[in-house]
Amino acid sequence: MRSVEYRGDRYLLLKHSDESSLVRDPETGDERYLPNDELTATGDSPLAIAARTVPDPQRRLLTAVHSDQILGLLVELADRGPLSVQEVLGRYDLCESDLHGQVGELRAAGLVREAEVAGERGYETTELADEALSALR
Repeated sequence: MRSVEYRGDRYLLLKHSDESSLVRDPETGDERYLPNDELTATGDSPLAIAARTVPDPQRRLLTAVHSDQILGLLVELADRGPLSVQEVLGRYDLCESDLHGQVGELRAAGLVREAEVAGERGYETTELADEALSALR
């Protein structure tokens, strides 16, 4: 399966014939025939296009969180945060390097940011993380 573009919209190519091709809109699931001479191959992975039907906040959470521990950290920051680094280390079964590694992944995904907590360095969730968690709960 390949992905194609037609008048600015992306479709998944299902069947190709001489004059037209059967395509599916990944967002709606609607299928229709479009003229071949107006289709452009995008080079995008059909699976990546299908993934774009998931709203951005949830997609970022799903791709950044790959263990229960990281998901739990994100949930705790959302529910009890912002939390200082010392508070997280004292409260949860994490060593400092694990904490910083997990927070680094969450920060790269735009789900966590640094915050000052009682004069100490800490972390809190972003609006994107709050929105994603809200939709999943």
